[in-house]
Amino acid sequence: MPLQIYDTMRREKRAFEPADPARVTMYVCGPTVYNYTHIGNARSAIVFDLLFRVLRHAYGPDAVVYARNFTDIDDKIIKASRDTGRPIDQITKKFAAVYTEELTALNALAPTHQPRATGHIPEMIALVKTLVDEGAAYEGDGHVLFSIEAFDRYGALSGVNRDEMIAGARVEVAPYKKNPADFVLWKPSADDEPGWESPWGRGRPGWHLECSVMIEKGLGPTIDIHGGGQDLKFPHHENEIAQSACAHGGAPLARYWMHNGFLRMGTDKMSKSLGNVVLTHELLKAWPGEVIRWALLSAHYRQPLEWTDELLRQSKRQLDRFYRLLEEAGDTTPEPAPPESIVLALRDDLNTPEAFAGLHELRDIASQLEGEARVNAVLRLRAAGRLMGFFQSDPAQWFKGEAAGGPSAEEIEALLEKRAEARKAKDFATSDKIRDDLAAQGIVIEDGPDGATWRRE
Repeated sequence: MPLQIYDTMRREKRAFEPADPARVTMYVCGPTVYNYTHIGNARSAIVFDLLFRVLRHAYGPDAVVYARNFTDIDDKIIKASRDTGRPIDQITKKFAAVYTEELTALNALAPTHQPRATGHIPEMIALVKTLVDEGAAYEGDGHVLFSIEAFDRYGALSGVNRDEMIAGARVEVAPYKKNPADFVLWKPSADDEPGWESPWGRGRPGWHLECSVMIEKGLGPTIDIHGGGQDLKFPHHENEIAQSACAHGGAPLARYWMHNGFLRMGTDKMSKSLGNVVLTHELLKAWPGEVIRWALLSAHYRQPLEWTDELLRQSKRQLDRFYRLLEEAGDTTPEPAPPESIVLALRDDLNTPEAFAGLHELRDIASQLEGEARVNAVLRLRAAGRLMGFFQSDPAQWFKGEAAGGPSAEEIEALLEKRAEARKAKDFATSDKIRDDLAAQGIVIEDGPDGATWRRE
């Protein structure tokens, strides 16, 4: 079955047909790097990492070009610099590195390109000049603005009515705008703000402009897939579409649009404005990255996902069951191809609930087999999981991973040495107490001919 994806623009599931199967292009909006990101940001990154993996499986690793940007010039970054007294470059480099480390811990593959907005300022100025020359943009009080009247399909992606978008406070009403919904392409910079010389004076680009330029330079004027969170449909993606089409003779920016759903904390969407965010780097202190990835993919990507501690505990328990079985297979290579049932589920608009059900079924089948048949079944299970970005850890180490509130591996090893000394001295009371204390903290001790081993429950 060919890959089917839900196209937000068409509001239907469509068979995916790239313009060039030898060069499949995808762009996903990345973070504004001024602070730690929350787990809602990570959901988008992990969803599209899974799509990247599925595309690579379908077309070949070298045939897929995936770009995810860093916005490293923005009013929020300027404010963070003022608030902390730290240089902007120091802030953006730090949080871009943190974000990359976090996604690596979540088993995300590195994108083909990771462009930064500040590396494309000349191209941004050139695009603004093109839009002004085409009559799609105008100057006003030191700003250059895009006129939404120049693009008759404005609002097609989000379905937002023009009157509603003005009344809904999603646009900035300013005296220099011809229409309140017109958006900024270029804005003036004060002396103490970062800026670049341009035909309209010293200034900096608007946020929406940045992605259009990075897409065109790295991937081309029209790409196969553009992705991002549901909250980006309006105004960000709507504005990208308008400015890119007007600069390129009406050519579409993307042939398919994909958006992932929100994470929810109770009845509310997770957002910084509501103060209910869960930071990814804090979660990684308490949970293995693979557990967080499992939790993020447990619901279909277009649906809301309720984020709870119980979801994480459940994800850890499920992965534990897989890793106990995977421990039996060893490090046999090469692995077989992933089972068709898993591949078909993922090709059906990334149907992860069905793919997860397939993984559980494979595990149950393998558990009932013996000998070589069991090993082969476990290898097929591992191949299926790895297509989805799971089962990346050594099984023996998986059960020795750090746990929130529990003893560290070094502390456990020290206690086991003390226990071994007690057993050698026939001090079984001390030996049993160490074992029982560790058991109460979820540490299982297994005695064998070569000494004691341990794992976390």
